[in-house]
Amino acid sequence: MKLWAGRFHKELDQKTNDFNSSISFDSRMAREDIEGSIAHATMLGACGVIDAAESEKICAELKKILAEIESGTLSIDGEAEDIHTFVEGELTARLGAAGKRLHTARSRNDQVAVDVKLYLKKQCVLLHGQIKELIGVLCKKALENSDVVMPGYTHMQRAQPITFGHHLLAYAEMFQRDLSRLEDTGKRMDECPLGSGALAGTTYPLDREMTASLLGFAGATNNSLDGVSDRDFCMELAADIAIAMVHLSRFSEEIILWCSWEFKFVELDDAFSTGSSIMPQKKNPDIAELVRGKSGRAIGDLTTLLTMMKGLPLAYNKDMQEDKEAIFDAADTLHMCLTAFIPMVDTMRVLPQNMRKAAAKGFINATDCADYLVGKGMPFRDAYKVTGELVAYCIENGLTLETVPLEKYKEFSGLFDGGIFDAISLENCVNGRKVLGGPAPENVRAQAERVLKKLGVQP
Repeated sequence: MKLWAGRFHKELDQKTNDFNSSISFDSRMAREDIEGSIAHATMLGACGVIDAAESEKICAELKKILAEIESGTLSIDGEAEDIHTFVEGELTARLGAAGKRLHTARSRNDQVAVDVKLYLKKQCVLLHGQIKELIGVLCKKALENSDVVMPGYTHMQRAQPITFGHHLLAYAEMFQRDLSRLEDTGKRMDECPLGSGALAGTTYPLDREMTASLLGFAGATNNSLDGVSDRDFCMELAADIAIAMVHLSRFSEEIILWCSWEFKFVELDDAFSTGSSIMPQKKNPDIAELVRGKSGRAIGDLTTLLTMMKGLPLAYNKDMQEDKEAIFDAADTLHMCLTAFIPMVDTMRVLPQNMRKAAAKGFINATDCADYLVGKGMPFRDAYKVTGELVAYCIENGLTLETVPLEKYKEFSGLFDGGIFDAISLENCVNGRKVLGGPAPENVRAQAERVLKKLGVQP
């Protein structure tokens, strides 16, 4: 029986029914639907809207239904219109008239809104925990590699020397912002829409604050129209997830590059690599590639939600049934990616010698050479020009700044002396960058320890 049966004289066309049904994807909210119903029935009994004894009977039977669903002794009927219809139908089959009283002062509009919020609140906690775990792994790796020199890049060109620990902590900063976004979304999601009815509330004397409290919300929504038509929380969480997936995708791109023979900065554990069906020498970073590819799904889910909502008048419209597949897919995608990505990074083997060898090429200490002349009193623009001429000389003669004889340095500027070789030492270049946020090893260690302490994460 449809919850809306009565007005219609004909059964819904079977193909139309299949199109209209949402049980295939909203059945995952069985627990949230039953939790919401228990809170609603409890409140109805406390407010005298239904008999207290019937309220208790409804709650007890709902708990049994939930236990049976989760144990597998009760299967959700795939022919039901949605999870709300299934649960209420099962309750009514068991309790008769008492079961039919559950929907008093409630609409599927506020019911589905509270179900989705309850479900997504849990997803926020789950994803928050996984991202914290990833940050812990990054900080551990940063501490282990705080003094490993590597080339930093701009425009995919070697630019200046940094440390591998510093590079990893750049991603730790990104993921901390992801944590902050999830926390903010969780706060704005923490309002209970139950009691908003279809759109205009109800004439029954409900205690909406009681229902909100029973369900663990900070409070109730303030406007019944907004309560049932708001999907900002879905769009905002989808945006949080899309941004986090972009961060994972950028990191994956670098790992893919670092694994290539052209870089060979890291090697992934065999458990997180695959081979080729035809080329026996291949070791492919497929996990990183899949994460990079799946970022498109999360971005698409966000686009779906934004597009779905952009033209909807108040209050509820059936278009909004599309919210669940999109946001569920986004949350599932990030969860799945993090599940594979975290241990991949944790077991990743760093190859410091290859990083150091790459850092020795590309004249990434040229800025330090210019800064040396500035320290001798030369204006920076003049020092920049002299150093550029030196680099051009090195390229023409197959040299590096470290291998240019001191006599040749003096031909470019009389300010050069033997101290130039200490100034352009890659280790000294990195160690001297102690400014806040810089890549000096002591900075890296302090930053990693500060992040771990802030998050209460064990590396």
